[in-house]
Amino acid sequence: MADRALDEPLWLRVLLIVLAVGLMAALVLLPLAVVMVEAFAQGVQAWWAAVDEPDTRAAIALTLTVAAIAVPLNAVFGLATAWAVTKFEFRGKRLLLALIDLPFAISPVVSGLVLVLLFGAHGWFGAWLQAHDIPILFATPGIVMATVFVTFPFVARELIPLMQSQGRDEEEAAASLGAGGLRLFWRVTLPNIKWALLYGVLLCNARAMGEFGAVSVVSGHIRGLTNTLPLQVEILHGEFQFQAAFAVASLLTLLALVTLVAKAWLEHRHGDALAAGARH
Repeated sequence: MADRALDEPLWLRVLLIVLAVGLMAALVLLPLAVVMVEAFAQGVQAWWAAVDEPDTRAAIALTLTVAAIAVPLNAVFGLATAWAVTKFEFRGKRLLLALIDLPFAISPVVSGLVLVLLFGAHGWFGAWLQAHDIPILFATPGIVMATVFVTFPFVARELIPLMQSQGRDEEEAAASLGAGGLRLFWRVTLPNIKWALLYGVLLCNARAMGEFGAVSVVSGHIRGLTNTLPLQVEILHGEFQFQAAFAVASLLTLLALVTLVAKAWLEHRHGDALAAGARH
């Protein structure tokens, strides 16, 4: 009886599917297609000339460098946070859970401004940093810090629901058999969460490479030094170098497509392991 109550008329199902596909095509597929078409509108040589331009190569290198630092840090932070939240009871646990979601709740621009307040020339630590010649803002460290902040929740939020659903029975059984903390982690905990961890790292990496707002505030837009790929696209577009801007944007599009393929593969091969992590 319940199954029959959930059956929808054929026309309604078709309508909903058409609407969903139409919205997806209009909001996602069409813009991606436009980017790729415009990027190669003047041929592959023009595309390569734009991509091989020194400032663009510097932006690519900086983007990869920032992601290579921020993503492993967030993997460690996210894993440690998920472990603490799911395995222990302590005061301030609800506050910690709320803080994990803070980057989702505030604008990335605001997080960048907070870093300016802390490390800028007139910030809390600005004078000390200048006295010791330690660059934070308008340099790679500030960009890394901004990226780490905005991407922090991805790993933790994939792991926490999964680790909560798994409970502590296996760890307690291993501990009762004499397994130490490190051995317990490598042999019991990590194998159970490895696919959710990889999924979170994948999403974190995608956001790290595409982050614009927070990075824009702290970078200083120094060409060839502190511009990441998204900032390079903005500069080229602002200078009316539209073909070059689309060429650089196509790199971000390709990265997004690679991420999408990897995400789909993970969901197909390890959907059950990721299901708990997706319910949050």
